[in-house]
Amino acid sequence: MASAFRFEESDGKIGLLTFDIPGQKVNTFSEAVLGELAEQVSQLEQRTDLKGLFLQSGKPGQFIAGADLGELGALVDESCEQVAKRIAIGHELFDRVSRLPFPTVALIDGNCMGGGTELVLAFDYRIASNSPKTKIALPEVKVGLIPGWGGTQRLPRLIGVQHAIDMICSGDPLTAEKATTLGLVFDAVPFDEMFNEAQRLIEQNSDNWEQDRKLREQPLGLSEDQLNFAFLVAEGYLKGKTKGHYPAPLAALKALREGINLTLEEGLAVEREVALGVIGSPVSANLIGVFFKTNYLSSNPGADLRDVQARDIERVGVLGAGIMGAGIATAHARVGIPTALVEVDNERLNAGLKSAAAVVESRIKIGRATQQDLAQTLGLLSGSLSHQAFADNDVVIEAIVENESVKTEVYGQLAGVLRDDAILASNTSTISITRLAKSAPNPERFAGMHFFSPVDRMPLVEIVRGEQTSDETIATLVQLARRIRKTPIVVNDCAGFLVNRLLMPYMAEAILMLTEGASMDAIDRAATRFGMPLGPISLHDNVGIDTICFAGRVMLDAYQDRTVACPLLDEMVEHRRCGKKTGLGFYSYKGKKGKAVDDPDFLPILDRYRTDEREFTDEEITDRLFLPMLLEAVRALEDGIAAEPTHVDMSLILGVGFPPFRGGILSWCDTEGAGAIIDRADTYVALGKRFEATDALRKMASQGERFFPNINPARK
Repeated sequence: MASAFRFEESDGKIGLLTFDIPGQKVNTFSEAVLGELAEQVSQLEQRTDLKGLFLQSGKPGQFIAGADLGELGALVDESCEQVAKRIAIGHELFDRVSRLPFPTVALIDGNCMGGGTELVLAFDYRIASNSPKTKIALPEVKVGLIPGWGGTQRLPRLIGVQHAIDMICSGDPLTAEKATTLGLVFDAVPFDEMFNEAQRLIEQNSDNWEQDRKLREQPLGLSEDQLNFAFLVAEGYLKGKTKGHYPAPLAALKALREGINLTLEEGLAVEREVALGVIGSPVSANLIGVFFKTNYLSSNPGADLRDVQARDIERVGVLGAGIMGAGIATAHARVGIPTALVEVDNERLNAGLKSAAAVVESRIKIGRATQQDLAQTLGLLSGSLSHQAFADNDVVIEAIVENESVKTEVYGQLAGVLRDDAILASNTSTISITRLAKSAPNPERFAGMHFFSPVDRMPLVEIVRGEQTSDETIATLVQLARRIRKTPIVVNDCAGFLVNRLLMPYMAEAILMLTEGASMDAIDRAATRFGMPLGPISLHDNVGIDTICFAGRVMLDAYQDRTVACPLLDEMVEHRRCGKKTGLGFYSYKGKKGKAVDDPDFLPILDRYRTDEREFTDEEITDRLFLPMLLEAVRALEDGIAAEPTHVDMSLILGVGFPPFRGGILSWCDTEGAGAIIDRADTYVALGKRFEATDALRKMASQGERFFPNINPARK
């Protein structure tokens, strides 16, 4: 096997170590690669004749992606001793790098992440290319880890405590320019000048590089007041942001605080101890799993389309300028696609165009868009009251009222307008695509393209295949979704498709418990403690109770054996209590700031449907909310609605905010153990079939199997 490292020597006695793993797009630190680096370091430790050492990547535009996450994720099944060994390997090796008998310079071109950043922190100096591709980060907290190979101790000694806290606890990358400003790199220069600049740096510091090393090994010497000022605010902010679900940022903060006033050697010992508490944890394994699942979706959207040629899309139309339609149209116009937005009257059309502008304006306020972006978006977005605006469109997305008869009537009107080769897609959230296709101009070129609200923030698009939908149509919509920066997941047709089929049991169970005596606050609190961004009662009000009510009827019709009817919702709709959009729902939103407040007028309505007044424990509420969701996910997978467990997990994470730290609904089952999940579900089975585990799940439990035997779904 070819080596990952290549050593060369220039005429000026400068060593050049090139990191280039054969057959990989990026350089990563596996245990084997670290072993190879250790061999190189052993030889370099003997080279007292060298004037310096430069480290570069052999992969243009890619420096070092960090540690092998597959190996780190697998540590969840290892002993504490094995985890400690993994941490120690990197610590000891990078410490040896920091003590080489000559000055060292890292030449950073492209992404320098995680363990790669920790390696270059062990070098004396760093030069970066000024390419926009060059980004430097310690993103470990995003996968449930902390920088465990020296990052929490070397970085603050280089750029200061506050900047180190920001960089480590956010995990966000720095550009080469920002890294230079902070002092993380000496300079950012064109790629072709990096080697010469490094040579000049060695020459300029030939007399003081050893002194610089000694300074970086000393305690920072902050006073108690300085420590409190730097860390207490950061701790409060992180606790509010993570809500106790993500321990890594707080662990990183602990390592920083307890180590920076010690010598570097003592601080590194603190870091090793703190890292031991998060590396190999279930949260870290789940977050690493989500990272791999996300990458997996880029080549495996849920359908094998490798031999299918997607059509190029030049123009798109959107029928319906409501919240969803306007959002969908804006998403296309923002990426440069001319988009026609059609409504039935000027009032609704103007509201949709105003909503489109508001999306971009909101991004301008947070620095993620410019006035030029706004002008370009609005310039590509045209409004019309006539279906003739769709005559030259390649794809038309229908986003009108969720009513099957209305949709099918409109499809008949479009039949004489759309081009023969145009694709018609429906944004329906529940109605059968196969059934709707019977009224579409061409069933082969008809599919579901289900976006999630708010469109500008939610990354998922469900691409729903009907019985007659062609592969070309699916491939084209997948490509279009990616073009507008969404993550497409292809699912087969059924009531509710995938996300809503799994979400509706959760929503219905919340209403059922409410009628049995549980309080709205208790239900929502249990859900958010589990990790959901919003509790199910509040979610009803946000989505729209009329929308949920309609979806519930579709589910009840399709899955009568296990779906719970919610007559309370029907009466709320009759009273125009549809949630935020009408100002009244489970809560009132009629105050000046539109915040949810208790509404005494709702209590008489609720009392008519109360069947009990008992207390619920948090554990019972959690079980009743999430066990039906999980068991329905298993059924959907067994029914072939989703291609693989990965698509089930990522659909809920991307579509409704299922907590990533749990890895997804099926990963949660793996973490808890299928046997334990079945035992818990069996205690509620008297409530109905929605709590009955399938035979396949029971068999899986009996054989000790998991939905994800490997943390990386690409490794079958």
